[in-house]
Amino acid sequence: MTSVQPGAVEIRCGFDEKLTQQNGFMHAGVITSILDSACGYAALSVAPEDCEVLSVEFKVNLLAPAAGEAFVARASVKRGGKTLTICAADCFAVTKGREKVVATMLATMMNVREKS
Repeated sequence: MTSVQPGAVEIRCGFDEKLTQQNGFMHAGVITSILDSACGYAALSVAPEDCEVLSVEFKVNLLAPAAGEAFVARASVKRGGKTLTICAADCFAVTKGREKVVATMLATMMNVREKS
């Protein structure tokens, strides 16, 4: 995580050839994972203190091949509630300091009370 603020999180992931698909692009599963994690931590940042969060639904649009030196996912809470929190995130490929959006996510996170 490179930035954590109430309702907003940024996660950075470096390129790794072991995480690519057959054409050498970062695998969609990796991109989806960093988007999901960013959304989850953004939701957790506004959740009640006695809660954890779980992903209950998300939609990912892959907008361009994931080619870059690193990937940055930025998520923000759109609406927080007692049980569900809606988040949105974008993933950017970073090459020589320039960013290009490669994927976007809309996610629903559920607050889960800790068991005592």
